[in-house]
Amino acid sequence: MSDVLEKINADKLAFVAARKRKIGECALMETAIMQSPVRGFAKSLERASASGFGLIAEIKKASPSGGMIRPEFDPPALAQAYERGGAACLSILTDEPYFQGEDAHLIAARAACTLPVLRKDFMLEPYQIIEARAIGADCILIIMASLDDKRAGELKAAAEGLGMDVMIEVHNAEELERALKLNPKLLGINNRNLKTLVTDLATTEALSAMVPKDAMMVCESGLKTHADLQRMAKVGARCFLVGESLMRQADVEQATKNFLLGTKVSA
Repeated sequence: MSDVLEKINADKLAFVAARKRKIGECALMETAIMQSPVRGFAKSLERASASGFGLIAEIKKASPSGGMIRPEFDPPALAQAYERGGAACLSILTDEPYFQGEDAHLIAARAACTLPVLRKDFMLEPYQIIEARAIGADCILIIMASLDDKRAGELKAAAEGLGMDVMIEVHNAEELERALKLNPKLLGINNRNLKTLVTDLATTEALSAMVPKDAMMVCESGLKTHADLQRMAKVGARCFLVGESLMRQADVEQATKNFLLGTKVSA
């Protein structure tokens, strides 16, 4: 685990502990059970990628590597723009200290569209899984670099028990081997090096041969043009998680269309 990720995880555990003191797990579960029905995240990607590309369009205000990405930040308007642009799903950052995210961003964005939503956060405890469903998430992210195998399995089971899909994220061959023991339906390959924060699409190319045919491969990070999607498609990736290269555009709807259909999107 990189020093950066270790610091993020330590801060997240303290943040979750404070949340627990405000809202108990039983009360949170009552809210989760009363939430609107889960929207099929994996199914939406399957439909989109059958004839084109399955895009998970990300809504995030800032990041540790990119700084402030979109000062004028309107999650509902962005969700609607992505939906009109052809995205299959949304990814919404809820981490506060490092990405300036909020649970309210996910709630508002999901209410403004019909797309399934991934809660993008550093998921370390079962409490956060209940919390994700309580705010309306349809899918959660498990980052293998942050977890041991036992805890990763516990979080996956908890999410599936609440009807949510799970995307398991890896950065290298060792993490991928560990992830495969969990029989992932959605397998995210993040092209960002956790130690240097540099992205390289060759990561997906190198790991793609290890991905079983019954797992849907999702290529993450470093995707800026339609040509990047075509390059990744050659190694079997037809689903993508893209945020910064679209969030920096003035016209997000048109940028999303251009990205999916073949016109260059500037970084």
